[in-house]
Amino acid sequence: MSQTLPLIDDFRSLVTESRPLIDTRAPVEYAKGSFPGAINLPLMTDEERAAVGTVYKREGHDAAVRLGHKLVSGPIRRSRIDAWLHFISMHPDAVIFCWRGGERSRIVQEWLAAEGIVIPRIRGGYKAFRRYLMEESLRLITAKNLLILGGRTGSGKTLLVERLPEAIDLEGLARHRGSAFGRYARPQPSQIDFENALAFAQILHDAEGHQRLILEDESRNIGQRYLPPEFFARMNASPVVLLERSLEERIEISYADYILYAQKEYDEAYARGESPFDWIETMRHNFKRIRKRLGHERYGKFLEMLESAWQEQRRTGNPEGHKAWIRALLQEYYDPMYDYQIEQKKERIIYRGSEEEILAYLRRHP
Repeated sequence: MSQTLPLIDDFRSLVTESRPLIDTRAPVEYAKGSFPGAINLPLMTDEERAAVGTVYKREGHDAAVRLGHKLVSGPIRRSRIDAWLHFISMHPDAVIFCWRGGERSRIVQEWLAAEGIVIPRIRGGYKAFRRYLMEESLRLITAKNLLILGGRTGSGKTLLVERLPEAIDLEGLARHRGSAFGRYARPQPSQIDFENALAFAQILHDAEGHQRLILEDESRNIGQRYLPPEFFARMNASPVVLLERSLEERIEISYADYILYAQKEYDEAYARGESPFDWIETMRHNFKRIRKRLGHERYGKFLEMLESAWQEQRRTGNPEGHKAWIRALLQEYYDPMYDYQIEQKKERIIYRGSEEEILAYLRRHP
C-alpha cells in the first residue's frame, strides 16, 4: 500500500498554493520549529517517541516499530486518526510530513487510506522542505534588486513598509519592533520558525513577480531572532533610502506604537494569562536592559520620567505625559546612535525624503 500512496516534492507549490500542512512529528520537535501554518497532529507523544527511540538504540528498527504500534493502538490510535480526519475534512488539500518523510508519515498515510482518505506526504519530510527553503532564501536574496529603507527611530518605517507591495516586513515576521523597547506581548517565534517564515515570504514575493525587494534597515538581531548571515550581508551592501520626519512627528508615532497600542496589547495579554508582565513592568525591564548604555545618571532620569508619567496616567487616565520621556530618549539616546550609523552607510544613500516623496521616488524608479 505504501508504494501506491502519493508523494509530493514540488516545494514551491506548497508555499504558493498555501497547502495546509500536518506535522506528524512529536510536540517537542514541532516546538523547535515547523512551517508557517503547519498544525501539529503527532503520531506519537514526546514520551512515546522517547520510549521508541530507546528501544531502537538497544534492539533495532523492528523492535522499535513493534513498540510504536503497541503504544499507539486501540482508543489512542482511534483518537489520533479522528484528529487527522477532522482536520482533513476542513482542509481536503492537506499534506502530511514527518522528520524525513519516512516511517511516521507513511504510517499515518496508511491508516488514513484504510479510512478511505488518500493525501500526499512530503518526500524527504521536514528535512528536505527545510533545506529547500534555506537554499531558496539565499538564491532569492541574491537575485533580487535589494533596497533598504532607513530612518530615525520613530520615523514610521514599518508603516511605510506596510504600504509597499514590494516590501517584506522583517519585524512582523520576527514579532519584534527591532529596538530595546520592541518586544510584543506575544513571544517571538523560534529561530527556525522565523527563518522558515522569511523564506515563505520571499517565495511568495517572487511569485508575485517583483524584481525589487524593499526591506527595513535592521541590525542583524531583531529582538532575540537573527537574520541569516548571507541575508544580512546582502542587506549591508545594498542602496538605502532614508525616511525623514520631524521630531514632533516621531514622538507622535512612538507614542501611538509604544504607549497606546502596547499598553492595550500587554494589558489584554496579561489579563488572559498569556504574558507574565503587564506594560509598566515590561517598560521598567526594557530600561534596565539598556542601563549600561544609558549610564547611571541618564538611566535614573529616564526611569523617573517614566514613573512620573505612569503615576499621572493612573491618577488622571491621561497617558500624554509619556511623550516627555519619549522626546528625551529619542534626542539623547537613539538619535546619536542613528547619526553614527548613517555616517557608516553614507556612501549607500541614494535618496532621502518624506513618506510621500519616497513613494513618488519609487514610482519613478521601478
